[in-house]
Amino acid sequence: MKKIILLLAVVGITVFTSCTGPEGIPGQNGKDGLPGYINEVFEVNADFSTSNQFSNTYTLNPVIFKDDSLLVYELINTNGGIDTWALLPQVYYFSLGTAQYNYNFSFDQFTVLIDSNFDKTLLPSNFRLGKTFRVVIIPGDSGKTNKKVVDVKDYHAVIKAYNIDDSNVKILK
Repeated sequence: MKKIILLLAVVGITVFTSCTGPEGIPGQNGKDGLPGYINEVFEVNADFSTSNQFSNTYTLNPVIFKDDSLLVYELINTNGGIDTWALLPQVYYFSLGTAQYNYNFSFDQFTVLIDSNFDKTLLPSNFRLGKTFRVVIIPGDSGKTNKKVVDVKDYHAVIKAYNIDDSNVKILK
């Protein structure tokens, strides 16, 4: 009986000590919950002129991550206190040709700009001055949990789908 207990003890020690080995290759760091991983909305007010080459660039702080999305909407109307937003690019037709508001972005900044197929200085001042744009940042990991297809052209659908509170939107300077 002593031999069986001794044999079991030796086998048990051998089994448990053989479970250790060299440390494996470290994995990738996980997301740490930085503010960049929350859905966010803010506004910018822009004037477009020759002095800024008909574009306005804004810094993102915090920066966004490579799989994040940034959407920009133009305020096109306010009626009875209700704002109407249109996703950029927005194309407008003039007697001289077409002009559009458009945007581009990287991880640390975004630019709202006017592009046209004629001299931009000939655009009416209400097209170039005092424009309001709303910017929505959607973290790339939101899509993994939100399987619903969202019509990104519809500002209110985006706000609702991504649970964004736009009741107190910050103005970015």
